[in-house]
Amino acid sequence: MENVTLKLRGMSCASCARSIEDAINSVQGVNECIVNFGAELATVAYDAQKTDIATIQNAVDEAGYSAFPLSEQNPTIEEDAAEKRRESRAVNQLTRKVVVSCTLSAIIVIGSIPMMTGLDVPFIPMWLHHPWVQLGLTIPIQFWCGFSFYTNAWKAWKHHAATMDTLVVLGTSAAFIYSLFPTFFPNLFISQGLRADVYYEASAVIIALILLGRLLESRAKKQTGEAIRKLMGLQPKTARLIRNGEEIDIPIAEVQIGDVILVRPGEKIPVDGEVISGTSTIDESMVTGESLAVKKQPGDEVIGATINKTGSFQFQTTRIGKDTVLAQIVQLVQQAQGSKAPIQRLADRVTGFFVPAVIAIALLTFIIWFNVMGNLTLALMTMVGVLIIACPCALGLATPTSVMVGTGKGAENGILIKGADSLELAHKIQTIVLDKTGTITAGKPTVTDFMTVNGTANGNEIKLLQLAASLERNSEHPLAEAIVRYAQAQEIELVDAKQFAAVTGSGVQGIVDVYLVQIGTEQWMSELGINTQALAAAKEHLESLGRTAVYIAVESKIEGLIAIADAVKPTSTQAIKALQKLGLEVVMLTGDNQRTAQIIAAEVGIKRVLAEIRPEQKASTISKLQSEGKIVAMVGDGINDAPALAQADVGIAIGTGTDVAIAASDITLISGDLQGVVTAIQLSHATIRNIRQNLFFAFIYNVAGIPLAAGILFPIFGWLLNPIIAGAAMAFSSVSVLTNALRLRNFKPKAIA
Repeated sequence: MENVTLKLRGMSCASCARSIEDAINSVQGVNECIVNFGAELATVAYDAQKTDIATIQNAVDEAGYSAFPLSEQNPTIEEDAAEKRRESRAVNQLTRKVVVSCTLSAIIVIGSIPMMTGLDVPFIPMWLHHPWVQLGLTIPIQFWCGFSFYTNAWKAWKHHAATMDTLVVLGTSAAFIYSLFPTFFPNLFISQGLRADVYYEASAVIIALILLGRLLESRAKKQTGEAIRKLMGLQPKTARLIRNGEEIDIPIAEVQIGDVILVRPGEKIPVDGEVISGTSTIDESMVTGESLAVKKQPGDEVIGATINKTGSFQFQTTRIGKDTVLAQIVQLVQQAQGSKAPIQRLADRVTGFFVPAVIAIALLTFIIWFNVMGNLTLALMTMVGVLIIACPCALGLATPTSVMVGTGKGAENGILIKGADSLELAHKIQTIVLDKTGTITAGKPTVTDFMTVNGTANGNEIKLLQLAASLERNSEHPLAEAIVRYAQAQEIELVDAKQFAAVTGSGVQGIVDVYLVQIGTEQWMSELGINTQALAAAKEHLESLGRTAVYIAVESKIEGLIAIADAVKPTSTQAIKALQKLGLEVVMLTGDNQRTAQIIAAEVGIKRVLAEIRPEQKASTISKLQSEGKIVAMVGDGINDAPALAQADVGIAIGTGTDVAIAASDITLISGDLQGVVTAIQLSHATIRNIRQNLFFAFIYNVAGIPLAAGILFPIFGWLLNPIIAGAAMAFSSVSVLTNALRLRNFKPKAIA
């Protein structure tokens, strides 16, 4: 199964999106297609053995639209410039039509005032409201400014579909064609005792207002996609390559893995890599959301598009093109913005039969009023009002625009959301399970205590640490790495160990500098016949603090004790309290023994602890929590967390963890800070609240607007909705939904005291 994201062109309303979905889903081999009207994207999953992208594109073309696949990596300068030119031309052309239509419509309306009011207005020339003059002014609006409505409606008609353009064409054409009869045959109307009134102003103003609404809508849509544009604009265009001792500036596309790149203060880092010389501080806020600059030194990773703040350094490239962190972020955000939230399903069902239903209601309205009142003008105006006021666009834009802004805002805060369904589900979370190591804690054990039986006399402490670290250097255990790092920090020179052996679950031993050195658990020391009484009390005290303590024996005699702990991240306690205040049950999951787990849990304020859980048991543990009827989120960072992340209703991966964990998750936190979980849930609440507001506005607008346009109040109050007002309402309904969605750009994580 392959996935492709297609950029769509030619859509004018949500009904168009539905038509494209149906066309693509009808292609044999397509598993699923989701069209996002707001983002103008189609996300397609297909069987590459049964179909291909070209076939899918042909299906879109046959439906009357066009599609092309998005680049897998950031667009080149030429591609980006070409797309901007195309968008600029489209906006300029639309702007010209808005100016022409609004200007001519204003003149037509002024000329129609005497007819609409029944009064002679002295300052309005008589010739201005002559039918032939009004016809001449209306023709450019109807057939040049409104030409796209006709072409789009015709394309839809050819494919047995109906869209918003169909409604506009039917409504404005009805008013225009009706007006032609009193223009060409005024005596016919007079002979029948009827006024030879024309309604060119209705047709002209409606087209002008709808075009104005589309212009505002296109600009608002551009703002909803601002996050993607910002991300794509982060990557520098060139890199300063070090080759044969010389500095060469080359285009970013020519950088290869293994190249050595020089970065000076104030410059952007071109691609991902590892520092090989020099030190600096780097502003990674645009990628991780972390406001503080991060210190980098040889051996540290750097992320492309971040900004070098202080020193110069050289790094070796490790990832380029679509494999860079930035490219993957862009891809994930595009994927999320092209997805569809479950809450959209109701709107989709309505949109599916919306236009045909509106046409039926409009015809029924005409028939009823004409038969009841015998008034052709009344029947015509109510029919036009119904056709014009109905708008599927507001329904089509309600969810995708909020999702686009919400996921973009998440990326700004270092939160990558894979799909709209994850964003929606996150606000329903009841229980959140936190893996201890690497999530609550730093995931990097460090030495907290080191003590010897004989104290520090004659350099005894330094010698003992040298023996222990030299032996542990041969081990791959995380605790061994902590001991080696501790010794290196003391600038102790390590020596080679011989006859090294690791005893699983117990410890290690070997010959270091002619001494037999053994490091391990109390039980192992007892098995070896080594007396640990001298440091037993100290060990018990250290373990009561949640630290892991191991003995050091030299020549079968206890000489020292070293304690190691995985420190709690500075922000974990505050983040956990914030989650609890959001009404969530916070659970800690760990493979540690119950005693150690309870100590860490007490430190961060967690009451429910699931300890001594083996890696293969984590997924089943999540399943048990779900069986309690709860919506469960899992937060983890390791390979062994991946099954649990996949099992959870919402899997949240700490971005500093493994690629496997990130791939299995629904939400990824780039910074690795638990505060990001709080922000992600708050963002989910804000986005879903915004979507519900949009859907409410869209439904209420159509539910109330269509009956008003149909003249439901006329029998009671003698009041009819003017088709011009209906056109204005329809034009600005979509703009109001987009404007509300754009409020999400002001989202800021709330500090919970």
